[in-house]
Amino acid sequence: MYFCSTLLIHMALWQYALLFVSVLLGGGIALLGDGQRLRSRLPYLLSFSGAFLLGITALELIPEVFTRAEGRPGVWLLGGFLLQLLLESLSQGVEHGHIHTRHNASSTFGLGVLLGLCMHAFIEGLPLSGLEDSGFHAEHDHRHNHLGQHLLFGIVLHKIPAAFALGLLLRFSGYRKRFIYLALLLFALMGPLGAWVGERWVSDQLWVESALALVIGSLLHISTTILFEADSQRQHAISWRKLMVIGLGLGLAGLAVV
Repeated sequence: MYFCSTLLIHMALWQYALLFVSVLLGGGIALLGDGQRLRSRLPYLLSFSGAFLLGITALELIPEVFTRAEGRPGVWLLGGFLLQLLLESLSQGVEHGHIHTRHNASSTFGLGVLLGLCMHAFIEGLPLSGLEDSGFHAEHDHRHNHLGQHLLFGIVLHKIPAAFALGLLLRFSGYRKRFIYLALLLFALMGPLGAWVGERWVSDQLWVESALALVIGSLLHISTTILFEADSQRQHAISWRKLMVIGLGLGLAGLAVV
């Protein structure tokens, strides 16, 4: 696999906006809606987003990275997996829908969760600009031209329930609305900021590959954790509704990469 040596096309404004708005959408629903009722719907959205993430990661992202022998992508993938484990010690698992509320929680708790989520969002955004349009291959076929967009849509589908979980966690933990709004705004900015920083370094194509492998490791951890926890009753069985949602997410991922 050969990277394009020509100048890579930058992300469009609507793609930055989509990253930003997805967080505000999920967080806004958590703050304005009936939190307890909407919370019961969260597992289905998580199952769909987790299945879609796993699908595009297995069917497109991993094959793209590992077709190239250089750059030690396996090391970066494992690094991303382990990094996500560390970040979740801060974020309390909000990335995959955990809402461990604490009544009258200290500011340290909220800031720790926000820091973990922001670091994760920033890292996810890093390879997006380098994948846009030109992809990894010199041949501009349909599949590889849209590699960056598939990753973008996967991140957006993941960001909506993550922001929703963050909004509910902060809301039910007793934080003031001003703090919650600022937290959601900061979280919303981190993905576009990561993409913008990556765009500044886009000329280093080996770096783009390494950043993508790092993100793949993180996405593998998140998506498999979501699906592993799809049965909230821990009865080693998934309801037919969740199974259909998971199948829909995997099917959509398969159609996207064809």
